Amino acid sequence: MFLNRSALLAHNPAQLNYGVAVLDVDNDGAFELVVAGYGYPNQVLKWTGQNFINIADETLADASRQAIGVGGADVDGDGREEIYILNTDTFAGRKRFGDRLFGFFDGQWLDLFSMPRNEAVINQTAGRSVAALDRDGDGRYGFFVANYGGPMRLYELDADGNLEDVAKEAGVALVTGGRGLFCGPIISQRMDVFAVNENGPNFLLRNMGTGRFEEVAQHLGLADPYEHGRGVTVVDLGDSFGLVYGNWEGPHRLFRFAPARGQYLEIAPAAMRQPSRVRTVIAADFDNDGYEEIFFNNIAQPNRLFGWRQGQAASKEKESWYTLDPGEALEPEGLGTGAAIGDFDGDGRLELLISHGESGRQPLTLYHTAENGNNWLRILPLTRAGAPARGALVTMLAAGRTQRRIIDAGSGYLCQMEPVAHFGLGTASRIEEVMVRWPDGATTKLTAPSTCQTIRVPYPTKG
Repeated sequence: MFLNRSALLAHNPAQLNYGVAVLDVDNDGAFELVVAGYGYPNQVLKWTGQNFINIADETLADASRQAIGVGGADVDGDGREEIYILNTDTFAGRKRFGDRLFGFFDGQWLDLFSMPRNEAVINQTAGRSVAALDRDGDGRYGFFVANYGGPMRLYELDADGNLEDVAKEAGVALVTGGRGLFCGPIISQRMDVFAVNENGPNFLLRNMGTGRFEEVAQHLGLADPYEHGRGVTVVDLGDSFGLVYGNWEGPHRLFRFAPARGQYLEIAPAAMRQPSRVRTVIAADFDNDGYEEIFFNNIAQPNRLFGWRQGQAASKEKESWYTLDPGEALEPEGLGTGAAIGDFDGDGRLELLISHGESGRQPLTLYHTAENGNNWLRILPLTRAGAPARGALVTMLAAGRTQRRIIDAGSGYLCQMEPVAHFGLGTASRIEEVMVRWPDGATTKLTAPSTCQTIRVPYPTKG
Protein backbone atom coordinates (compact mmCIF):
# COMPACT_ATOMS: atom_id res chain seq x y z
CA MET A 1 0.00 0.00 0.00
CA PHE A 2 2.52 2.62 1.17
CA LEU A 3 5.67 3.96 -0.51
CA ASN A 4 8.45 5.58 1.53
CA ARG A 5 8.81 9.29 0.79
CA SER A 6 10.92 10.20 3.84
CA ALA A 7 13.50 11.82 1.55
CA LEU A 8 11.04 14.72 1.25
CA LEU A 9 11.76 15.63 4.90
CA ALA A 10 14.58 18.13 4.37
CA HIS A 11 15.95 18.03 7.92
CA ASN A 12 15.06 14.86 9.76
CA PRO A 13 17.24 14.24 12.83
CA ALA A 14 17.06 11.06 14.87
CA GLN A 15 15.43 12.11 18.14
CA LEU A 16 12.66 11.19 20.56
CA ASN A 17 9.31 12.32 19.12
CA TYR A 18 5.73 11.64 20.17
CA GLY A 19 2.41 13.19 19.10
CA VAL A 20 1.69 14.81 15.74
CA ALA A 21 -1.02 17.38 14.92
CA VAL A 22 -2.09 18.93 11.62
CA LEU A 23 -2.99 22.62 11.70
CA ASP A 24 -2.31 25.91 9.91
CA VAL A 25 0.52 27.27 12.05
CA ASP A 26 1.55 30.20 9.85
CA ASN A 27 -2.03 31.16 8.90
CA ASP A 28 -1.45 30.97 5.14
CA GLY A 29 -4.38 28.64 4.39
CA ALA A 30 -2.26 25.47 4.15
CA PHE A 31 -1.72 22.92 6.89
CA GLU A 32 1.53 22.02 8.62
CA LEU A 33 2.58 19.07 10.79
CA VAL A 34 3.43 19.86 14.41
CA VAL A 35 5.62 17.14 15.94
CA ALA A 36 6.14 16.89 19.71
CA GLY A 37 9.78 16.49 20.70
CA TYR A 38 10.50 14.72 23.99
CA GLY A 39 13.59 16.45 25.38
CA TYR A 40 14.25 17.62 21.83
CA PRO A 41 12.81 20.58 19.89
CA ASN A 42 9.24 20.45 18.66
CA GLN A 43 9.04 20.71 14.86
CA VAL A 44 6.62 22.44 12.47
CA LEU A 45 6.93 20.80 9.06
CA LYS A 46 5.76 22.87 6.08
CA TRP A 47 5.37 21.65 2.49
CA THR A 48 7.20 24.02 0.12
CA GLY A 49 6.12 22.38 -3.12
CA GLN A 50 9.34 20.38 -3.21
CA ASN A 51 9.93 19.16 0.33
CA PHE A 52 9.04 19.64 3.98
CA ILE A 53 11.05 22.18 5.98
CA ASN A 54 10.96 22.93 9.70
CA ILE A 55 9.58 26.44 10.35
CA ALA A 56 9.29 26.23 14.15
CA ASP A 57 10.57 29.36 15.87
CA GLU A 58 12.37 29.20 19.21
CA THR A 59 9.13 29.60 21.17
CA LEU A 60 7.29 26.71 19.48
CA ALA A 61 10.44 24.54 19.41
CA ASP A 62 10.55 24.79 23.23
CA ALA A 63 13.54 22.46 23.38
CA SER A 64 13.75 22.33 27.19
CA ARG A 65 10.42 20.52 27.70
CA GLN A 66 9.32 16.91 27.21
CA ALA A 67 6.35 17.13 24.85
CA ILE A 68 4.10 14.15 24.28
CA GLY A 69 0.58 15.19 23.19
CA VAL A 70 -0.35 17.98 20.78
CA GLY A 71 -3.53 19.49 19.34
CA GLY A 72 -4.97 22.68 17.89
CA ALA A 73 -8.26 24.58 18.26
CA ASP A 74 -9.59 28.12 18.06
CA VAL A 75 -10.05 28.88 21.75
CA ASP A 76 -10.52 32.66 21.55
CA GLY A 77 -12.75 32.74 18.47
CA ASP A 78 -10.45 34.87 16.31
CA GLY A 79 -10.33 32.39 13.41
CA ARG A 80 -6.79 31.15 14.13
CA GLU A 81 -6.11 27.98 16.08
CA GLU A 82 -4.11 27.94 19.28
CA ILE A 83 -1.66 25.07 19.91
CA TYR A 84 -1.75 22.94 23.07
CA ILE A 85 1.47 21.07 23.89
CA LEU A 86 1.07 18.47 26.64
CA ASN A 87 4.36 17.90 28.48
CA THR A 88 4.99 14.81 30.58
CA ASP A 89 8.20 14.25 32.53
CA THR A 90 6.86 11.44 34.74
CA PHE A 91 4.73 8.35 34.17
CA ALA A 92 1.85 9.33 36.44
CA GLY A 93 0.80 11.87 39.03
CA ARG A 94 2.45 15.26 39.58
CA LYS A 95 5.05 16.45 37.07
CA ARG A 96 7.75 19.13 37.18
CA PHE A 97 6.97 21.04 33.99
CA GLY A 98 3.51 22.21 33.06
CA ASP A 99 1.86 22.21 29.65
CA ARG A 100 2.02 24.97 27.05
CA LEU A 101 -0.90 26.68 25.32
CA PHE A 102 0.49 28.83 22.52
CA GLY A 103 -1.51 31.71 21.07
CA PHE A 104 -0.42 34.15 18.37
CA PHE A 105 -0.45 37.79 19.51
CA ASP A 106 1.17 40.88 17.99
CA GLY A 107 3.24 38.85 15.54
CA GLN A 108 4.59 36.25 17.93
CA TRP A 109 3.67 33.05 19.75
CA LEU A 110 3.07 33.36 23.50
CA ASP A 111 2.37 30.71 26.12
CA LEU A 112 -0.94 31.56 27.79
CA PHE A 113 -0.05 29.43 30.83
CA SER A 114 3.03 31.61 31.45
CA MET A 115 0.84 34.69 32.02
CA PRO A 116 0.46 35.41 35.77
CA ARG A 117 -3.34 35.44 35.53
CA ASN A 118 -3.33 31.83 34.24
CA GLU A 119 -0.60 30.26 36.40
CA ALA A 120 -3.07 28.93 38.97
CA VAL A 121 -4.69 26.58 36.45
CA ILE A 122 -1.54 25.10 34.85
CA ASN A 123 -1.85 21.35 34.40
CA GLN A 124 0.77 19.78 36.69
CA THR A 125 -0.45 16.20 36.26
CA ALA A 126 1.20 13.72 33.90
CA GLY A 127 -1.02 13.55 30.84
CA ARG A 128 -1.20 11.86 27.48
CA SER A 129 -3.68 13.02 24.83
CA VAL A 130 -5.28 16.40 24.22
CA ALA A 131 -8.29 17.12 22.00
CA ALA A 132 -10.45 20.06 20.94
CA LEU A 133 -13.96 20.19 22.41
CA ASP A 134 -16.77 22.64 21.63
CA ARG A 135 -19.20 21.52 24.29
CA ASP A 136 -21.97 24.06 23.56
CA GLY A 137 -21.56 24.55 19.81
CA ASP A 138 -20.62 28.24 19.84
CA GLY A 139 -17.52 27.76 17.70
CA ARG A 140 -15.13 28.54 20.56
CA TYR A 141 -13.29 25.42 21.63
CA GLY A 142 -11.77 24.17 24.83
CA PHE A 143 -8.90 21.72 25.21
CA PHE A 144 -9.78 18.40 26.86
CA VAL A 145 -6.73 16.81 28.54
CA ALA A 146 -6.51 13.10 29.39
CA ASN A 147 -4.45 12.97 32.58
CA TYR A 148 -2.88 9.95 34.26
CA GLY A 149 -3.38 9.76 38.01
CA GLY A 150 -5.15 13.10 38.31
CA PRO A 151 -8.43 14.65 37.17
CA MET A 152 -9.16 15.21 33.49
CA ARG A 153 -8.95 18.88 32.50
CA LEU A 154 -11.10 21.03 30.23
CA TYR A 155 -9.59 24.44 29.51
CA GLU A 156 -11.69 27.31 28.15
CA LEU A 157 -11.42 31.10 28.13
CA ASP A 158 -13.79 33.02 30.39
CA ALA A 159 -15.50 36.32 29.49
CA ASP A 160 -12.38 38.26 30.52
CA GLY A 161 -10.03 36.17 28.41
CA ASN A 162 -8.60 34.18 31.31
CA LEU A 163 -8.01 30.45 31.15
CA GLU A 164 -10.19 28.37 33.43
CA ASP A 165 -10.52 24.66 34.06
CA VAL A 166 -14.24 23.90 33.68
CA ALA A 167 -13.92 20.11 33.99
CA LYS A 168 -15.86 19.97 37.27
CA GLU A 169 -18.58 22.23 35.92
CA ALA A 170 -18.87 20.01 32.83
CA GLY A 171 -18.86 16.77 34.85
CA VAL A 172 -15.65 15.43 33.30
CA ALA A 173 -13.09 15.87 36.13
CA LEU A 174 -12.63 12.10 36.33
CA VAL A 175 -9.51 10.42 37.69
CA THR A 176 -8.03 7.43 35.85
CA GLY A 177 -5.07 6.34 33.77
CA GLY A 178 -5.99 8.58 30.85
CA ARG A 179 -4.67 7.62 27.40
CA GLY A 180 -6.41 8.15 24.04
CA LEU A 181 -9.19 10.62 23.16
CA PHE A 182 -11.74 11.07 20.39
CA CYS A 183 -14.20 13.99 20.42
CA GLY A 184 -17.17 14.27 18.07
CA PRO A 185 -20.87 13.44 17.53
CA ILE A 186 -20.64 9.78 18.53
CA ILE A 187 -23.98 9.20 20.31
CA SER A 188 -25.46 12.70 20.41
CA GLN A 189 -25.90 15.54 17.93
CA ARG A 190 -23.12 17.52 19.67
CA MET A 191 -19.51 16.72 20.55
CA ASP A 192 -19.14 13.70 22.83
CA VAL A 193 -15.87 12.35 24.27
CA PHE A 194 -14.63 8.76 24.05
CA ALA A 195 -11.62 8.24 26.34
CA VAL A 196 -9.77 4.93 26.37
CA ASN A 197 -7.89 4.39 29.62
CA GLU A 198 -5.27 2.25 31.32
CA ASN A 199 -5.80 0.40 34.60
CA GLY A 200 -9.48 1.27 34.59
CA PRO A 201 -12.62 1.37 32.45
CA ASN A 202 -13.03 3.53 29.36
CA PHE A 203 -15.27 6.61 29.41
CA LEU A 204 -17.91 7.58 26.88
CA LEU A 205 -19.03 11.05 27.90
CA ARG A 206 -22.34 11.93 26.27
CA ASN A 207 -23.01 15.60 25.66
CA MET A 208 -26.30 16.40 27.34
CA GLY A 209 -26.72 19.70 25.48
CA THR A 210 -26.51 21.70 28.71
CA GLY A 211 -22.76 22.12 28.87
CA ARG A 212 -22.48 18.95 30.96
CA PHE A 213 -21.65 15.34 30.14
CA GLU A 214 -22.75 11.98 31.52
CA GLU A 215 -20.61 8.83 31.54
CA VAL A 216 -22.32 5.96 29.64
CA ALA A 217 -19.49 3.61 28.56
CA GLN A 218 -20.43 0.79 30.93
CA HIS A 219 -24.11 1.04 30.03
CA LEU A 220 -23.26 0.80 26.32
CA GLY A 221 -20.77 -2.05 26.62
CA LEU A 222 -17.58 -0.03 26.03
CA ALA A 223 -15.97 -0.01 29.49
CA ASP A 224 -13.38 -2.76 28.71
CA PRO A 225 -12.04 -2.36 32.29
CA TYR A 226 -9.23 -4.94 32.23
CA GLU A 227 -7.34 -3.67 29.17
CA HIS A 228 -4.99 -0.76 28.57
CA GLY A 229 -6.17 1.57 25.81
CA ARG A 230 -3.91 3.53 23.48
CA GLY A 231 -4.93 4.76 20.02
CA VAL A 232 -8.60 5.44 19.26
CA THR A 233 -10.68 6.74 16.35
CA VAL A 234 -13.96 6.20 14.52
CA VAL A 235 -14.43 4.41 11.21
CA ASP A 236 -17.26 4.70 8.69
CA LEU A 237 -19.20 1.43 8.65
CA GLY A 238 -21.71 2.57 6.05
CA ASP A 239 -24.80 2.99 8.20
CA SER A 240 -23.01 4.26 11.32
CA PHE A 241 -19.64 5.00 12.87
CA GLY A 242 -17.67 2.21 14.46
CA LEU A 243 -15.40 2.81 17.44
CA VAL A 244 -11.96 1.31 16.92
CA TYR A 245 -9.08 1.36 19.39
CA GLY A 246 -5.95 -0.51 20.31
CA ASN A 247 -5.15 -2.05 23.71
CA TRP A 248 -1.52 -2.25 24.78
CA GLU A 249 -0.50 -5.91 24.42
CA GLY A 250 -4.20 -6.78 24.62
CA PRO A 251 -7.01 -7.47 22.13
CA HIS A 252 -7.76 -4.55 19.83
CA ARG A 253 -11.40 -3.56 19.45
CA LEU A 254 -13.87 -2.59 16.74
CA PHE A 255 -17.39 -1.84 17.97
CA ARG A 256 -20.61 -1.27 16.04
CA PHE A 257 -23.75 0.06 17.71
CA ALA A 258 -26.67 -2.41 17.71
CA PRO A 259 -29.92 -0.41 18.06
CA ALA A 260 -31.97 -3.50 18.90
CA ARG A 261 -29.80 -4.19 21.94
CA GLY A 262 -29.04 -0.57 22.79
CA GLN A 263 -25.35 -1.42 23.11
CA TYR A 264 -22.14 -1.59 21.13
CA LEU A 265 -21.11 -5.04 19.93
CA GLU A 266 -17.56 -6.04 19.09
CA ILE A 267 -17.10 -6.99 15.41
CA ALA A 268 -13.30 -7.02 15.08
CA PRO A 269 -12.05 -10.06 13.15
CA ALA A 270 -9.44 -12.32 14.75
CA ALA A 271 -6.52 -10.80 12.88
CA MET A 272 -7.45 -7.30 14.06
CA ARG A 273 -7.94 -8.42 17.67
CA GLN A 274 -4.44 -9.91 17.81
CA PRO A 275 -2.55 -8.10 20.63
CA SER A 276 0.39 -5.83 19.87
CA ARG A 277 2.43 -2.99 21.33
CA VAL A 278 0.03 -0.55 19.74
CA ARG A 279 0.28 3.22 19.72
CA THR A 280 -1.65 5.23 17.13
CA VAL A 281 -4.78 4.00 15.30
CA ILE A 282 -5.91 5.80 12.13
CA ALA A 283 -8.96 5.25 9.90
CA ALA A 284 -8.71 6.85 6.44
CA ASP A 285 -9.23 6.09 2.76
CA PHE A 286 -5.60 6.00 1.68
CA ASP A 287 -6.23 4.48 -1.79
CA ASN A 288 -9.39 6.55 -2.55
CA ASP A 289 -11.44 3.43 -3.34
CA GLY A 290 -14.40 4.70 -1.29
CA TYR A 291 -13.73 2.59 1.82
CA GLU A 292 -11.61 3.51 4.81
CA GLU A 293 -8.61 1.45 5.85
CA ILE A 294 -7.55 1.03 9.50
CA PHE A 295 -3.86 1.49 10.31
CA PHE A 296 -2.33 0.26 13.58
CA ASN A 297 1.05 1.80 14.38
CA ASN A 298 3.13 -0.29 16.79
CA ILE A 299 6.37 0.22 18.69
CA ALA A 300 9.16 -2.29 18.00
CA GLN A 301 6.70 -4.50 16.11
CA PRO A 302 5.43 -4.45 12.51
CA ASN A 303 2.61 -2.06 11.74
CA ARG A 304 -0.73 -3.44 10.53
CA LEU A 305 -3.26 -2.38 7.92
CA PHE A 306 -6.84 -3.62 7.39
CA GLY A 307 -9.32 -3.02 4.58
CA TRP A 308 -13.04 -3.52 4.06
CA ARG A 309 -14.23 -6.56 2.04
CA GLN A 310 -15.34 -4.74 -1.06
CA GLY A 311 -18.02 -6.11 -3.35
CA GLN A 312 -19.20 -8.82 -0.96
CA ALA A 313 -22.60 -9.06 0.69
CA ALA A 314 -21.22 -10.29 3.99
CA SER A 315 -23.63 -10.02 6.90
CA LYS A 316 -22.77 -7.73 9.79
CA GLU A 317 -22.06 -10.75 11.99
CA LYS A 318 -19.31 -12.02 9.71
CA GLU A 319 -15.77 -10.71 9.50
CA SER A 320 -15.86 -7.71 7.21
CA TRP A 321 -12.20 -6.69 7.30
CA TYR A 322 -9.12 -8.33 5.86
CA THR A 323 -5.38 -7.82 6.30
CA LEU A 324 -3.60 -5.60 3.79
CA ASP A 325 0.10 -5.33 3.06
CA PRO A 326 1.28 -1.94 4.40
CA GLY A 327 4.22 -2.07 2.02
CA GLU A 328 7.16 0.07 3.06
CA ALA A 329 5.22 1.31 6.10
CA LEU A 330 5.55 -2.12 7.74
CA GLU A 331 8.41 -0.77 9.89
CA PRO A 332 9.20 -4.00 11.82
CA GLU A 333 11.93 -2.20 13.77
CA GLY A 334 10.19 1.16 14.02
CA LEU A 335 9.72 2.64 17.47
CA GLY A 336 6.34 4.15 16.65
CA THR A 337 5.00 6.76 19.05
CA GLY A 338 2.55 8.81 16.98
CA ALA A 339 1.20 9.36 13.48
CA ALA A 340 -1.02 11.74 11.52
CA ILE A 341 -2.43 12.13 8.03
CA GLY A 342 -3.10 14.96 5.60
CA ASP A 343 -2.94 15.88 1.92
CA PHE A 344 -0.09 18.37 1.96
CA ASP A 345 0.95 18.30 -1.70
CA GLY A 346 -2.63 18.74 -2.96
CA ASP A 347 -2.77 15.65 -5.16
CA GLY A 348 -5.91 14.26 -3.47
CA ARG A 349 -4.09 11.35 -1.83
CA LEU A 350 -3.28 11.26 1.87
CA GLU A 351 0.25 11.28 3.23
CA LEU A 352 1.10 9.44 6.45
CA LEU A 353 3.74 10.77 8.85
CA ILE A 354 4.97 8.46 11.62
CA SER A 355 7.00 9.64 14.63
CA HIS A 356 9.30 7.45 16.67
CA GLY A 357 11.07 7.46 20.01
CA GLU A 358 10.46 6.49 23.63
CA SER A 359 13.02 3.68 23.78
CA GLY A 360 15.44 5.01 21.16
CA ARG A 361 16.09 7.90 18.81
CA GLN A 362 14.80 7.50 15.27
CA PRO A 363 13.93 9.95 12.48
CA LEU A 364 10.41 10.59 11.23
CA THR A 365 9.09 8.58 8.30
CA LEU A 366 6.74 9.79 5.56
CA TYR A 367 4.59 7.59 3.32
CA HIS A 368 2.37 8.03 0.28
CA THR A 369 0.33 5.73 -1.95
CA ALA A 370 0.77 5.24 -5.67
CA GLU A 371 -1.41 7.12 -8.12
CA ASN A 372 -4.33 4.88 -9.16
CA GLY A 373 -6.71 7.23 -10.96
CA ASN A 374 -9.43 7.06 -8.31
CA ASN A 375 -11.53 10.17 -7.78
CA TRP A 376 -11.88 12.03 -4.49
CA LEU A 377 -13.46 14.97 -2.68
CA ARG A 378 -12.26 16.97 0.33
CA ILE A 379 -14.51 19.13 2.52
CA LEU A 380 -13.18 21.70 5.03
CA PRO A 381 -16.00 23.19 7.16
CA LEU A 382 -15.25 26.48 8.93
CA THR A 383 -16.52 28.08 12.13
CA ARG A 384 -18.21 31.48 12.25
CA ALA A 385 -14.75 33.00 12.69
CA GLY A 386 -13.23 31.02 9.83
CA ALA A 387 -11.26 28.41 11.80
CA PRO A 388 -11.55 24.67 11.11
CA ALA A 389 -14.87 23.39 12.49
CA ARG A 390 -13.46 20.43 14.39
CA GLY A 391 -16.23 18.03 15.42
CA ALA A 392 -18.45 18.84 12.43
CA LEU A 393 -20.14 15.91 10.64
CA VAL A 394 -19.84 15.63 6.84
CA THR A 395 -22.03 13.21 4.88
CA MET A 396 -21.59 12.51 1.16
CA LEU A 397 -23.96 10.66 -1.18
CA ALA A 398 -22.30 9.37 -4.35
CA ALA A 399 -22.82 6.37 -6.61
CA GLY A 400 -25.69 5.16 -4.43
CA ARG A 401 -23.54 5.01 -1.28
CA THR A 402 -23.42 7.23 1.77
CA GLN A 403 -20.08 8.02 3.37
CA ARG A 404 -19.55 9.89 6.66
CA ARG A 405 -16.62 11.66 8.25
CA ILE A 406 -16.15 13.62 11.49
CA ILE A 407 -13.75 16.55 11.29
CA ASP A 408 -10.96 15.41 13.57
CA ALA A 409 -10.60 17.13 16.94
CA GLY A 410 -8.03 14.70 18.33
CA SER A 411 -7.55 10.98 17.73
CA GLY A 412 -5.00 8.24 17.09
CA TYR A 413 -3.03 8.56 20.35
CA LEU A 414 -1.43 11.85 21.43
CA CYS A 415 -2.32 13.13 17.96
CA GLN A 416 -4.73 15.14 15.82
CA MET A 417 -5.42 14.52 12.12
CA GLU A 418 -6.08 17.17 9.47
CA PRO A 419 -9.44 18.97 9.94
CA VAL A 420 -10.72 17.85 6.54
CA ALA A 421 -13.31 15.27 5.51
CA HIS A 422 -11.46 13.20 2.93
CA PHE A 423 -13.62 10.99 0.69
CA GLY A 424 -12.40 8.48 -1.86
CA LEU A 425 -14.77 7.85 -4.76
CA GLY A 426 -13.15 5.01 -6.67
CA THR A 427 -14.25 5.31 -10.30
CA ALA A 428 -17.42 7.25 -9.46
CA SER A 429 -17.53 10.55 -11.33
CA ARG A 430 -20.72 12.08 -9.96
CA ILE A 431 -21.59 13.22 -6.45
CA GLU A 432 -25.27 13.68 -5.62
CA GLU A 433 -24.87 15.84 -2.53
CA VAL A 434 -22.79 16.69 0.51
CA MET A 435 -24.30 17.68 3.85
CA VAL A 436 -22.31 19.47 6.56
CA ARG A 437 -23.60 19.65 10.13
CA TRP A 438 -21.83 21.86 12.66
CA PRO A 439 -21.64 21.05 16.41
CA ASP A 440 -24.52 23.48 17.11
CA GLY A 441 -26.81 21.72 14.61
CA ALA A 442 -26.52 24.24 11.75
CA THR A 443 -26.42 22.59 8.32
CA THR A 444 -25.42 23.32 4.74
CA LYS A 445 -26.08 21.23 1.64
CA LEU A 446 -23.84 21.17 -1.45
CA THR A 447 -25.62 19.85 -4.55
CA ALA A 448 -23.66 17.91 -7.17
CA PRO A 449 -20.17 19.27 -6.44
CA SER A 450 -17.44 18.31 -8.91
CA THR A 451 -14.96 15.62 -7.95
CA CYS A 452 -11.24 16.00 -7.27
CA GLN A 453 -11.32 19.29 -5.40
CA THR A 454 -11.14 20.69 -1.87
CA ILE A 455 -14.12 22.81 -0.85
CA ARG A 456 -14.00 25.23 2.09
CA VAL A 457 -17.51 25.48 3.52
CA PRO A 458 -18.27 28.62 5.57
CA TYR A 459 -20.61 28.57 8.53
CA PRO A 460 -24.15 29.22 7.22
CA THR A 461 -25.51 32.73 7.64
CA LYS A 462 -29.19 33.54 8.16
CA GLY A 463 -31.28 35.62 5.76
